[in-house]
Amino acid sequence: MEVGQKVKVVRVRDRIADDMVAKLKQNPVGTIEAYKMVDGSGVGVVVKFDGGFSTWFFEDELKPA
Repeated sequence: MEVGQKVKVVRVRDRIADDMVAKLKQNPVGTIEAYKMVDGSGVGVVVKFDGGFSTWFFEDELKPA
């Protein structure tokens, strides 16, 4: 996965708020904005969505759109 690539959220772990989950159900496709170090051994991906919000995901929560 690369910065600028369109991706679709295919699953969500329990770390995000319910209102964010509702937004993702309406539009699960966004654009990779950056990478994020998540726990010392993993890398997350920051995704920005059309509604102007962004959050990070593990790579296994996303697939190319």
